[in-house]
Amino acid sequence: MKAYNANDIRNIAIAGHGGRGKTTLAEAMLFLAGSTDRLGRTADGNTVMDFDAEEKKRKVSVSTAVSPLEWKNVKINLLDTPGLFDFAGGVAEGVRAAESVLIVTAAGSGLDVGAEKAFKAASQRGIAKMFAITRLDAENTDFYKTLSALTDEYGSAVCPVVVPLMSGDKVSAYVDFAEGKAYEYAGGKGKEIAFPDDARIAEMKSVFTEAVAGADEELMEKFFEGEEFTHEEIVKGLSAGIKDGVLFPVYACSGYNTDAVELILNAIALTAPSAADKASENAVDGDGKELEVKCDENGPLAAICFKTIADPFVGKMSFLKVVSGKITADTPAYNATTGESERMGKIITVKGIKQEDSAGIPAGDIGVVTKLTGINTGDTICNSKQIIKLAGVNSPAPCLSVAVRARKKGEEEKIASGLRRLMEEDPTISYYTNDETHEPILSGLGEQHIDIIISKLKSKFGVEVDTSVPKVAYRETIRKVVDKQGRHKKQSGGHGQFGDVWIRFEPYAGEEGFLFTSDEVVGGSVPKNFFPAVEKGLRDCIAKGMIAGYPMVGIKAALHDGSYHPVDSSEMAFKTAAQIAFKNAIPEAQPTILEPIGTVKAYMPDDNLGDIMGDITKRRGRVLGMGPANEPKMQELIAEVPMAELGDFPTILRSVTAGRGYFSCEFARYEEAPQMIADKVIAEAKIEDEE
Repeated sequence: MKAYNANDIRNIAIAGHGGRGKTTLAEAMLFLAGSTDRLGRTADGNTVMDFDAEEKKRKVSVSTAVSPLEWKNVKINLLDTPGLFDFAGGVAEGVRAAESVLIVTAAGSGLDVGAEKAFKAASQRGIAKMFAITRLDAENTDFYKTLSALTDEYGSAVCPVVVPLMSGDKVSAYVDFAEGKAYEYAGGKGKEIAFPDDARIAEMKSVFTEAVAGADEELMEKFFEGEEFTHEEIVKGLSAGIKDGVLFPVYACSGYNTDAVELILNAIALTAPSAADKASENAVDGDGKELEVKCDENGPLAAICFKTIADPFVGKMSFLKVVSGKITADTPAYNATTGESERMGKIITVKGIKQEDSAGIPAGDIGVVTKLTGINTGDTICNSKQIIKLAGVNSPAPCLSVAVRARKKGEEEKIASGLRRLMEEDPTISYYTNDETHEPILSGLGEQHIDIIISKLKSKFGVEVDTSVPKVAYRETIRKVVDKQGRHKKQSGGHGQFGDVWIRFEPYAGEEGFLFTSDEVVGGSVPKNFFPAVEKGLRDCIAKGMIAGYPMVGIKAALHDGSYHPVDSSEMAFKTAAQIAFKNAIPEAQPTILEPIGTVKAYMPDDNLGDIMGDITKRRGRVLGMGPANEPKMQELIAEVPMAELGDFPTILRSVTAGRGYFSCEFARYEEAPQMIADKVIAEAKIEDEE
């Protein structure tokens, strides 16, 4: 493929709800452009975009795929993103590299949640939004129902550009208002027909004309005077409106049989913002000062790594969007995030799984560099003498966690190594060992996401794991003051061992969790040089509580009396004596279980507030406040909830809100668990000890 200037490059992320035909539409575009020699079908597992083994097996997209095509002297980089919410990280990657988002929805549906989310993601990035309404080959299809739903939500900015001419409940032709032409399709090929004399088409043309006029003052004047627009004026108005975000064009099509898909390609080539139009970005320099980076091939180097693949044959593949400058084989790869440099690897262009060598990646274009070991998703590559740091990838945080355990002993390191490789590919994966429960914890965006991670561990790295609900890091404490003696005396020939202490244990509310004092000791009953040994003995004890084995907190231990032997006393003897005192005292000090409490901030549509509040209450949560969120039609609910009760909350929140809801949780404090919960925790701990 030849090199293109940024003015002739269109970077288009295809996004929307799962199962609406995004990949099918992308395959139709590639086929019509001659980029592939056959029309791939998701059901047949032979698409360019869904090339991963998991995608072929499940018949859905699980990651963003990139493939370029050439159409009317324009290079269009398609970024096909997943529609399932468990793989929302792919949407973040695609949107980060694009100047436009083509939001795909199916005729007859309302406004899908996935379409809403794609629109929101594009708005946050400040890039153009376009809609494709697909599946017009289906029976009883209703393009105008879906168009109406878009208009109800987004108002007069919704601009029908390509609409169907209906004959009963079937599409007989497609009308392109931008070209002022109509086409009949048969076998995927279009034939121009006379512009239809149809009331609904006339109504849609009026909506189209007014929308285009609203994007340009000169056109608005011409519109009010009742004059017809020329094709050049329509293209100018559409281009300006889409670029400025005041027009959202809508294109009708059938991706499955390619009907009217060429009209979308025409529109993208003519009216979608070019890389030069929208690729300029705000960044920070080496001193943290803000600056604007313009899309200029002769400017300073600034490229964002928006996606990473750990390919078993090629090695690490870094997908780069070059905002400024140009990447060639001689370009040093300086990482503005880490401050490290490395040699540039092999430069390639990818078409799904296929790879072609490339001479370089100019400003505005997308390409792949192999074997950049120090570059991760979200990092900026720039010149070490002119440091520029671009905004990273706005990946969602993992929200569902499971404990993982190797099925075969000795494979723990293989699991950790495999997951580290997968985390390079997918920033929405988290893996760590809980310091308190000593469990390896795997986190992702949902059940399907975790299922695929585990499946990839097996297929790519040959290790199998079992999952379980993560243990909760409980604590133990006391509720009563108890004063006990600890006396250690042992004689076995020669020097003996002698240590004698009296320690008062009492509840303590200090932040450090444990306080040892010795200022009540008088008369040298316990020499000062043994105080640290006494404290060390107590600290060893509180590491593992006596009722369920959890660390103990909220305890003050006051050493106030004791005795010693001038020959037989030692640090070890007093450490042992302190431990005896602890074991004598705690059972009488009313020990109990403390549970971790988290502050939950949940966001959901207005209509779902009551249901989520009820669910929080069932989880023994306390609602602290609620009110409108910082986005339309959404509510914020703040509550304190025992973290042991939050295991399936992400799944429930997503289910109740149809995917619109999200939440965050931060540890707040420990709180005494209700007796029923404490009894359950103690019983489970005893069973574990017996095993």
